[in-house]
Amino acid sequence: MTDRVLAESVSEAIIQAPLPAIDLAEWVFTLTDSEYQACSKNHIAGATTLTPEGKRMSVNVEQVGNLMVQHYVEDIAERSHCRLVSLSDSIGPDIGARVKLTVIWEFTAEAVDTGTTRFINRVEVRTAPGYLEALEGRGVPFAVASEAAQKALSAHNAEETPLFARDIERKARADRWG
Repeated sequence: MTDRVLAESVSEAIIQAPLPAIDLAEWVFTLTDSEYQACSKNHIAGATTLTPEGKRMSVNVEQVGNLMVQHYVEDIAERSHCRLVSLSDSIGPDIGARVKLTVIWEFTAEAVDTGTTRFINRVEVRTAPGYLEALEGRGVPFAVASEAAQKALSAHNAEETPLFARDIERKARADRWG
């Protein structure tokens, strides 16, 4: 069986800016390498590019338990709702242990009142073909891998979400998105 949920996390933060001043799609696809790195001690690199079909892609390298190389392709890219899907490389515990995981990164902005917005950051990690076989080959039960992934993901999301919100707030208050 493939495509099982390995871990999932939701974290929220408040943005002191009105919802109409925020554009999440523009934020994520214009986030610079240094801005991405500033949003977590485990963010190593970030960049954007296009797929051969012309869809926008956010490429991120980060340490979330294992080293992760993510290729987030836009699925939904709106001012207040983005859903990006990545067939990601997960490398660890050593460089020879490389597997694929599907990571779904979805984030929304909702008005709390006329000057305040709630940022909700959701991440879901799912198995991809070959993942369960790799676990079996290492003698690691799925439940053990899932528990470790859940712990790492929850901690990471709790750290990055308020820092993402701070970056969005700074740009919204500077009228970056009109």
